Amino acid sequence: MKHKIIVVLGPTATGKSDIAVQIAKKFNGEIISADSRQVFRGMDLGSGKITKKEMLGISHYLLDIANPKTFFSVVKYKELAEKAIEKIIAKNKTPIICGGTGFYIDSIVKNITLPEVRLNKKLRSKLEKYSAEKLFKILKKLSPIRAKNIDKNNKVRLIRAIEIAKTLGEVPEIVEKPSKYDFIFIGFDTDNNILKDRIEKRLLKRIKIGMINEIVKLHRQGVSWKRLESFGLEYRQTALYLQSKIAKDEMIKNLKSEIWHFVKRQRTWFKKNKKILWFKPQQVSQIIKLVQTKLKE
Repeated sequence: MKHKIIVVLGPTATGKSDIAVQIAKKFNGEIISADSRQVFRGMDLGSGKITKKEMLGISHYLLDIANPKTFFSVVKYKELAEKAIEKIIAKNKTPIICGGTGFYIDSIVKNITLPEVRLNKKLRSKLEKYSAEKLFKILKKLSPIRAKNIDKNNKVRLIRAIEIAKTLGEVPEIVEKPSKYDFIFIGFDTDNNILKDRIEKRLLKRIKIGMINEIVKLHRQGVSWKRLESFGLEYRQTALYLQSKIAKDEMIKNLKSEIWHFVKRQRTWFKKNKKILWFKPQQVSQIIKLVQTKLKE
């Protein structure tokens, strides 16, 4: 029999981390984060990283494993996540992947093979000066195939795709292989008005308890404004505010809008997976019953 892995996914601010902890408590599990910003040390409030208190004693993997000044690829994520899965299984525990970065999740569940291409610092330095719109146009010329399925507003992904295309002559099509695991997909989402309210309350709370100071500290530790902006959302808008390029009210307004657009992109990505069973935050008991049934199958 294949080992079963539970995958808890969905848009930001839906409460995925809390439900993953509850599932882990109930089914002797440990959690592997699937978030492209939470891998970085010092990026806590801005990325919505779970706290030690919220973990309730459950082991979490792939948090705080990289320096925000350095590049971290999905290839590296897949390598480390697979090691974590094997470690959890060796303990006779259930691996639980939890997060909202669809590409990270897909790298595991679809067993994706990706090209190993080294960083080109000279090229990156040039590309980082360009807008996302210009980067997308460059990628479209270099690799129309990759341009069709990339987030055209994500400068980090665009720069990496251009880097690969210039190195290999094209961004190769992603190769998927059968996985040696069985996956139970739990999707977590809620109504638009409720989610927008959660996003606003969570954002204002983060600002109140120190999100801006967190980003000031990262910059003092040597993370450039350009690098902070490349992380998008909270880091981009706060970096612009700290450089006096926008006012604080504008920062908050922009963030509410950008986070909502991010939610829509996450939903679009996850819709492609027809195996996801969707639930709302209040349906915890139904989720527990479903997982219990699926683990026995």
